[in-house]
Amino acid sequence: MAKLDLTSREWCDLIFEGRNKEYGAYKMRARAPRRLTFSVILVIVIALVGFSIPKLITMVTPEKKEVMTEVTTLSQLEEPEVKQEEKVQEVRPVESPPPALKSSIKFTAPVIKKDEEVADEDEMKSQEELTESKVTISIADVKGNDEEGGQLLEDLKQIVTEAPEEEQVFDMVEQKPQFPGGDAEMMAWLSKNLHYPPIAAENGTQGVVVCQFVVGSDGTIRDVKVMRSLDPSCDKEAVRAIMSMPKWLPGRQNGKAVAARFTLPVRFKLN
Repeated sequence: MAKLDLTSREWCDLIFEGRNKEYGAYKMRARAPRRLTFSVILVIVIALVGFSIPKLITMVTPEKKEVMTEVTTLSQLEEPEVKQEEKVQEVRPVESPPPALKSSIKFTAPVIKKDEEVADEDEMKSQEELTESKVTISIADVKGNDEEGGQLLEDLKQIVTEAPEEEQVFDMVEQKPQFPGGDAEMMAWLSKNLHYPPIAAENGTQGVVVCQFVVGSDGTIRDVKVMRSLDPSCDKEAVRAIMSMPKWLPGRQNGKAVAARFTLPVRFKLN
């Protein structure tokens, strides 16, 4: 027995054989397969959309990111090449009060001589001659301020003020500077005091900021510089955190505490 397809056009013509096909029932019967197919497709589409809505909501909703700051030790990164810049610090001499001086103005007692014994250059000048002359007072003619304990101007020597020697900064030392308690304590301190900049977290910025600074012979930190930049906000936060660190254990050279440079990479990581 042949398979009978109730949705075929032949079956529809067989039912309406000898009848008025212009009647509405024939058209409805003829279009039934197409409506059935459309209904099945529509139901499948609606079902797929319904099952996909939770997944779409999960994808659209932003996930709350857990911020985690990780500090890497110096040994985990390659040492960046740093060009040392010579710093010339202007040293101003210390001003000292002028020394006490004795008067250098000398009074010569008059000597009575005969007119023929007085030379022309020794004769007293008239007021007009003094006005026209270009004679000036010598720098040695000084009125003193301490006749008893002062010094004569010619006995004074040039006073040379020596500027204090600038502390030498070493690039390599026998014993490197160290955070109190070691690297573990430094990482713990940074994890508490280093804050992830909100704008960097929103932009998903991650990476390493390499900073270099000087640890003085007294353990204080100064001259913090960014040697490898990541983001302006991250760079600024790394410098701020390093500047707020407690005093370090200074580096040592030949058993003596000295100033030394230290390079610290700080990692900003989002999890």
